[in-house]
Amino acid sequence: MTGTSLLTNSWPLLRWFVSSATLTVPQAAGPVAFSFIALSLTGSTSGGAAMILAMTLAQIAGAVPLARLGRNLPAATTFRLLISFRAMALASITVCAAYGASFEWLVLFAAAAGLVNGAAYGFLRTLLNHFVLASRLPRALGIASTLNEVTFVLAPVAASGLATVSPLLALLAMTTLGALPAIVVPWTAAVARVEGLPTLHGKLLSPEVLLWFACAAASGATVASIEIGAVALALNFGYEPALAITFTVPLCLASVAGGIWISVRNRMASRTAVVVQLAAMALGSALAAVNHSMVMTVVGTVLIGVVLAPLGTYFSLALDTLAPPERRPELFALLRTSQAGGVVFASALLTFVSLSSALVWVTALMTAVTLAVALAPTRLNIQNRA
Repeated sequence: MTGTSLLTNSWPLLRWFVSSATLTVPQAAGPVAFSFIALSLTGSTSGGAAMILAMTLAQIAGAVPLARLGRNLPAATTFRLLISFRAMALASITVCAAYGASFEWLVLFAAAAGLVNGAAYGFLRTLLNHFVLASRLPRALGIASTLNEVTFVLAPVAASGLATVSPLLALLAMTTLGALPAIVVPWTAAVARVEGLPTLHGKLLSPEVLLWFACAAASGATVASIEIGAVALALNFGYEPALAITFTVPLCLASVAGGIWISVRNRMASRTAVVVQLAAMALGSALAAVNHSMVMTVVGTVLIGVVLAPLGTYFSLALDTLAPPERRPELFALLRTSQAGGVVFASALLTFVSLSSALVWVTALMTAVTLAVALAPTRLNIQNRA
């Protein structure tokens, strides 16, 4: 990218934001939509959890192979192909549900839909480098993070409302919105370097890269432990299950606030600030694990949420410098896969151990990565940018 101003590229950038915001609609709406369709077909919501698990595991399996397969094509072309494949898989779920096919087919197509999620994110994130100057990347990523949180707040609500009318209607809406990124994503014939950021050549999975992957996995596990365990937290304090929103809504609102702060500040955080943010997330998880009171737990969720976007932005910017440009889609796909791995870890903990034990394990993981970042040598000097 040359010295073209951000204003000149505002229309492609706006389209990129729309693509980014709608990319995660299936993941955000899926738990509700799949649970409703499973309930209507099998009489139990457990099938919905099986579909989400299949989607997440497939994402982990497909991220690197698909990112490698598509790196010889323009990033926008590969992204469109991946999203089109996902749209067909989601449409197949709708058709199977409409005609009462065996539920195993729905799980299979859910896995097919999830297969491309990691790689698709990798190519979409790589495209951003073509439309935004290096000095504006923190702001763009902050806006994208804020829009992503809005998606995760609104999509389940919309899916629930539509599913009460018809579960098939919720699936259809999710499929349509999930296909939108392929239509609106801006076109570029090549993946451009980001000027002003250093690029380190060598192995893709260097110690620095693995460190940020570990941080992404830990933060993903921390957030997932609150979101997935929200109902259990409400019951634990003697409240109705519906009051699970007492934990999830503050988490989302705090995350939106963190994204807005990053967008306004438009600066890459220092290494010290990142350690403080990681420590804040570990503290928030610890407050929830202590199980002292509703107020303390909500304070913990707010601490987790408010640093979520700043940390995610830093991970993305740091990784931007640690891979050759032609391998950035693969690297960003692995970043999203690391976050998904954290979600799977938290889900497994909440399945096999008690809520309090799961929160203790997640807190220990978050504390470990915080110490790792604090003690790790800074081999890459990344300057803050206005």
